Amino acid sequence: MGTGQDAASHPAKWKTLLAFAIIYFVWGSTFYAIRVGVAEVPPFLLASMRFVAAGLALYLWLIARGERSPSPRQWVSVTLLALLIFVGDYGMVFWAERRVPSGVTAVMMATIAAFMALSEIFILRTQKLTVRLAVALLVGICGVAVLVSPTIPFEKLTSLVGAPIDPAGATALIIGAICWSVASALSRKLPQPESKVMSSGAQMLAGGVLLGLVSAALGEFHDFHPARVSSGAWIALLYLIVLGSIVAFTAYVWLIHHESPTRVGTYAYVNPVIAVLLGYFVGGEALGLRTILGTLFVLVSVVTITTTRKTAPATVAKSVR
Repeated sequence: MGTGQDAASHPAKWKTLLAFAIIYFVWGSTFYAIRVGVAEVPPFLLASMRFVAAGLALYLWLIARGERSPSPRQWVSVTLLALLIFVGDYGMVFWAERRVPSGVTAVMMATIAAFMALSEIFILRTQKLTVRLAVALLVGICGVAVLVSPTIPFEKLTSLVGAPIDPAGATALIIGAICWSVASALSRKLPQPESKVMSSGAQMLAGGVLLGLVSAALGEFHDFHPARVSSGAWIALLYLIVLGSIVAFTAYVWLIHHESPTRVGTYAYVNPVIAVLLGYFVGGEALGLRTILGTLFVLVSVVTITTTRKTAPATVAKSVR
């Protein structure tokens, strides 16, 4: 019996490596796939198609396996989280990628770690603001400033440093990161299905529907002509649905049950590197000193934040005990 339990808790090494490779490279490459798609399909409509298809497939598969559908009360929570995550975050990402390079978009979204740390410190009060965290947050802010700042110390270096990213796109990405962190905080308090997979599938489906409503309200359907969309854009959408949403998410959930959260969380600082390199070598995106420095600052911040042990305030520790 002990051998069987060991086998269940220690899966084959190749499975673990494959799962990590999927969340590293597939999620890292989705930013470029989004860029390809939004070049021809309105952003909120493209996001809606991605998550309706992926969410519906996942939801129906779980129902077929005997999973319980969310209760009416849970659907309310699911819809609220979907509004923040899929409209507030993903909607902003898809919209911004018409203005911001895919690699830089991935770097900007890595700031989610900083906003989540802030929510744990000031909203949930499950984390204490230490010197290490304060420095990490400051470094992350500096990274964003490098990417966005319209001025540099030496004008002669402009061609080497590169142009700043679009202010509207940068603002949208910051809003998206904040929405994700707020949703993460709320998810700990709102009633949700016991199955994490069902919860995520239902959120994808609800988020896709909400994105469709936003798309309709913005008049995107009038500008969309399927016959004019190239095969490359359709392939990008298929990639986002199958690999980016279904396969990568399945690998992520599997890893969460077999590896430590710290190790699984390393995707947060691997994905931006993959996205920047893919955008440069495949998408022809500029890779100036500004992008390199901004990426370095943000990644140092993310690594520091995600590897910092949580130190809860004394009042919280007492109440828990």
